[in-house]
Amino acid sequence: MIKEKFIQNRLALIVLVSASLIVVVSMGMRHVFGLFSEFFVRDLQITVTQFGLAIALQMIMWGAAAPIFGALADKVGGNKVTILCFVFYALGIFLLYSGPNTGIFFQINLGLLVGLGLGGTALSVQISVVGKHFSNEYRGMAVGIVTAMASIGFFFVPMYTKFALGDFGWEKTLQTFLYFILFAVIAAIFLFPVKKINNIKADSSNEQTMSEALKEAFKHKGYILLIFGFFVCGFQITLVSAHIPGYLQERGFPAWTAVAILSLIGLFNIFGTLTFGFLSGKYSKKILLSILYFSRAIIIMLFLFLPPHPYVAVAFGIIFGFLWLSTVPPTNGIVAQIFGTKYLAMLYGIVFFSHQVGSLLGAFLGGYFYDQFGSYDYAWYMSVALSLFATLVHLPIDEKPVMRLAAT
Repeated sequence: MIKEKFIQNRLALIVLVSASLIVVVSMGMRHVFGLFSEFFVRDLQITVTQFGLAIALQMIMWGAAAPIFGALADKVGGNKVTILCFVFYALGIFLLYSGPNTGIFFQINLGLLVGLGLGGTALSVQISVVGKHFSNEYRGMAVGIVTAMASIGFFFVPMYTKFALGDFGWEKTLQTFLYFILFAVIAAIFLFPVKKINNIKADSSNEQTMSEALKEAFKHKGYILLIFGFFVCGFQITLVSAHIPGYLQERGFPAWTAVAILSLIGLFNIFGTLTFGFLSGKYSKKILLSILYFSRAIIIMLFLFLPPHPYVAVAFGIIFGFLWLSTVPPTNGIVAQIFGTKYLAMLYGIVFFSHQVGSLLGAFLGGYFYDQFGSYDYAWYMSVALSLFATLVHLPIDEKPVMRLAAT
């Protein structure tokens, strides 16, 4: 028996590179808006609360738009949708520095427009298009590569932004972001769909309509359980990214440990997503997800109860970074494995919306519990409980393809 190649044709390689470059730009820029907050407060008379509201709106718009743009990508092609969404992204950034950009317009620009842009440029559409070009054995690895590229953006874009803010000012820095977007738009041109002849071979569901795909998915218990599980992922990573600096200060960790944790998360996320992407083609994806969430519960509990030593912070950054976005390859892979790839962008987009709802609650409840009880501990305890819930909720998922696919 001849073993399949990872890259089966040149088109698959082109799409993999295209999606990776798009994600570097889109996810990298999304990661740095917090660096602009002091300038928005000073020059635009935006309060910290208004800035936080804009980011919350951005997150929920990102999640709500993902299945819509995913459905559109399944219909007309991921390259067209990605380019359209970069137009929204660019318009939001352009208006942030050129105006109108105060009051409600600030929420529209940073929250609504950038959120819409993220809905079609930040992972969900790109990994779904890539997934259609790879077999079930290698799909997780390909998705893992694209997801890992987000960390490249997390690493380099903040360094550039910090330099540019000091040398050019915030308006000029945002203006240069438009050149990044132009580069990503050029890359998006090459996010080609699978050729029709290959698509028929790979996925026999071509006669299925979009509404039929939605009905089939929501009647499948495993799909619902996957939605619940990805909610937990969103809650946890946003709780960490938004509130880890305050929690470290509360516990008496050295000030430098907050930067160290966030940097280590970005670095080790690369290794984690590639590892779980590779393993997704070899082992049961639901078991991998259960192991991953159980591991998160253990590392969070150790972080909470061990003495506040710098080594504890460094270890947490490394291990949690390894588990950071490692949920994406097996989660996306289960959707493709069960339902096929024709409507993968739409169906994964719905699962991703649950992730963003979790993100919203992770950011909000972390601050709410602190204001109410003077401690972040209750939010962390909830995160541990949710992690154990996610460990169990993935186990009953039936990973076998639906009868529609199994019968062909």
